[in-house]
Amino acid sequence: MITEADVERAIEWMISNADKAAVARAQREHCEQWRKTLKAQLMQEHVTLPLAAQEREAYADPRYVAHLDALRTAVEQDERMRWLMTAAETRVSAWQTQQRGLRAA
Repeated sequence: MITEADVERAIEWMISNADKAAVARAQREHCEQWRKTLKAQLMQEHVTLPLAAQEREAYADPRYVAHLDALRTAVEQDERMRWLMTAAETRVSAWQTQQRGLRAA
């Protein structure tokens, strides 16, 4: 059975972690968009090559590979916060359902 204290803790957790969740989402979005800019910059370094070769060189560049690692970390942090928030919201929702059931009985 979910107690009111459990619900209060869940809500407090959501409130106290809202900024952290927002930062994680912003970091993810920034990394996803920056990937395109980085690719374009790396392709410009090989402007004398055909387009496909420019793209190949950009994807193989250590800076692009490092960015993909950073993107993976950003996605991981964002998803972790998202699922923790979902779990807290689910706890509150389950408590509400439980309370409706008690009132109906």
